Amino acid sequence: MILHVPHASTRIDDDARRRIRLTDRALAREIALLTDAHTDVIAARAAAAAHHEPCRFVNLVSRLVVDPERFPDEREEMRAAGMGAVYTRTSHGEQLRDTDEAHIEHLLDTYYRPYAAAMTSAVDERLAATGRAVVVDVHSYPSRALPYELHADRPRPAICLGTDPFHTPPGLLAAARDAFAGFGDVAENAPFAGCYVPLKHYGRTGAVTAIMIEIRRDTYLHEPGGPPTDALDTLAAALARLVDAMYP
Repeated sequence: MILHVPHASTRIDDDARRRIRLTDRALAREIALLTDAHTDVIAARAAAAAHHEPCRFVNLVSRLVVDPERFPDEREEMRAAGMGAVYTRTSHGEQLRDTDEAHIEHLLDTYYRPYAAAMTSAVDERLAATGRAVVVDVHSYPSRALPYELHADRPRPAICLGTDPFHTPPGLLAAARDAFAGFGDVAENAPFAGCYVPLKHYGRTGAVTAIMIEIRRDTYLHEPGGPPTDALDTLAAALARLVDAMYP
C-alpha cells in the first residue's frame, strides 16, 4: 500500500514564486485555502499505528507550484478554469501567475514530470515485490465550496471517497466505508470524484487499485488552514484501519 499525500506542503521555491502575481499576503491566503493542511501528519500517524506499515509518498512542494494530480494537457477540464497541472488562476478566478508557456514548461520539467516518474516507480516497485499496489490518496477539502470548484452543488460529507470504475474494487470501497464509518456521513464521489493512478497503469493494470480519501476540513482543523483538533488522531486511526484491512 502507498499513502499518497499530494497537497499538504506550503513550500514555494523562488523559481516558482518569481512569476506569481500576488502580494505576499494574498499568496498566504491562497495557500491557506488550497493546502490540504496536516494530511501529511494524518498519513504519518496512520502509518505508525498500522500493523503493516505502508509506504508514504508525500509531495514536498505546494500545489501552487504544480498539481501532480492534474493532467498536463487539454484533456484536464480544470485547465479551462486556469487550474490544470500549473495553476494560472487562483481559487477565486484572479490571475495567479504569468501565462508564460516557457515558464510553465519549466515548472512541468522541474517538478511535475519528475514527481510523476517517481510515483510510477513507487507503484512499479510494489508490483514487483508483491504483485499488486494499492494507492490511497489522502486529501482534505473546505466545508464551503470555493469559486473554482466545477461541481460546487454536490453534497459535502465529512468523508468523501473518490473511486474509479476500473481501479476501485468493491472490497477496497467497502473497507474504506467501514474504516471511516464513525464519522457519520460518508459519500462516494461527492463533492470530488476519482483517484490517482499513474498514467502508465491507468485503465490498464488491474493489479493497481486506488481510492481517494477526502476529509472535510472542519472535522479536524480550524479553517481555512489553522491548527488541528483532537479529531486528527481519530482520523489517523481510521486510516490505519483501512491500511490493515488491505493485508490478508
